[in-house]
Amino acid sequence: MTTALDKRFIEQIRQLLSPDEATQLLDSITNCEPSVSIRVNECKGLGAPIGLERVPWCNKGYYLPSRPQFTFDPLFHGGCYYVQDASSMFIYHVLKSLAKSDVNYLDLCAAPGGKTTAALQALSPDSVIVANDIVPQRAHILKENIIKWGYDNCMVTNSSPKSLGALTHEFDIIAADVPCSGEGMFRKDDEAVAQWSTELVAQCAARQRSILNDVWNALKPGGYFIYSTCTYNVEENENVVDYIANNLDASVVDIAVHESWKIKGALTGNNRCYRFMPHLTRGEGLFMCILRKNSDALSKTSVPNRLKNKKKGHGTIPNQVGDWLPQSYEFNETNGLVDAINKNVKEKLKCNYDNIKVIKPLGLEVGTIKGKNLIPSHQLAMSTSINDKSFPKCEVDYLTAIAYLRGESITIDAPRGYVLITYRNHIIGFVNNLGNRANNLYPKSWRIISSHTPPAPSLL
Repeated sequence: MTTALDKRFIEQIRQLLSPDEATQLLDSITNCEPSVSIRVNECKGLGAPIGLERVPWCNKGYYLPSRPQFTFDPLFHGGCYYVQDASSMFIYHVLKSLAKSDVNYLDLCAAPGGKTTAALQALSPDSVIVANDIVPQRAHILKENIIKWGYDNCMVTNSSPKSLGALTHEFDIIAADVPCSGEGMFRKDDEAVAQWSTELVAQCAARQRSILNDVWNALKPGGYFIYSTCTYNVEENENVVDYIANNLDASVVDIAVHESWKIKGALTGNNRCYRFMPHLTRGEGLFMCILRKNSDALSKTSVPNRLKNKKKGHGTIPNQVGDWLPQSYEFNETNGLVDAINKNVKEKLKCNYDNIKVIKPLGLEVGTIKGKNLIPSHQLAMSTSINDKSFPKCEVDYLTAIAYLRGESITIDAPRGYVLITYRNHIIGFVNNLGNRANNLYPKSWRIISSHTPPAPSLL
């Protein structure tokens, strides 16, 4: 960390903690390097990495000894793992503790996608996840990361909390990792240090209460609300929890944790909260509290309705697509675009989504009809549900994989037609093999821009 801490922040920490503990926390912020951790995607065929220490509260998470250049790892682009701070992986443990059956789940402030992909792993495959971010650019990054992760039971939206709040009683669980003053990110983000002020803390706390008021109606009576920030102060944490309990008729829920995890509790009041602090736990600063909605006294009216179906086109869906996905999927064609959705999740969302900006519908894009040809989509390549035996595969070396991820044409030894490119036996995308060259079908906006090519990472 190169930017000096604000004296008012230091004083705030000294008021919250004992003198010894305040000194330890401030020392960890200013003098200790942040840890690096990943969460592996077992549905992409990854097992437990050999020789890496597991994150205690997430059996899919692992600490790395150092930070590699993830941009140049084809497995990262293939959705085989997600780079996520270990503290944030606590959402996996919370959801495993709360959800014992299929649920409708809203991740309200979801970009870039760490907590959403953890939720996809923690919840049952027939649950429905709506991942939202109000900022368009961030929402599109979220969409990219969800597609790479490969689970098809996730919708990505770009709407306000107020718009989503109009979906009366749609969700069993809502998670809100709300915008905050970012104190817990000081070790990683000098800009957060430079922007911090007591005025910012007050502004964030007011915004947090507004967000909660706007979305609360969407939570079912008896449903769970997971409130989290990446900051240390009480104003944005315990005080906001008190506001939820006192003004939105909710009760704080206790989640079992191991004492060895060294998760700190509330700094004020008696509500059960979970604080990750870098002088105690190996990860960045995080606050989390789980509340249960007691009643629906504040609920508005909503028109029950299923998701608005796309208008069907006039084309014929090629027969071969039925072999590309399991029999539980049904297909639809709209203006030459073929998509698919698992019948087990299709009817789970009941409200009218006409006023919600959906940038990735439930299910997946399968391909585009062009004349008599069907060009398979990258979403299909990334899907954990793809029947990969429907396409020939070609294993490539590291340099060829990087060339592919840059969008370059490559030469492969494979049958003509659409071929799945694999690196270390994991799919990274499609090409159309013409014989003398293979046309690259990797999405243009996702390509590696840098011409630098370091040695192949060996973290997995």
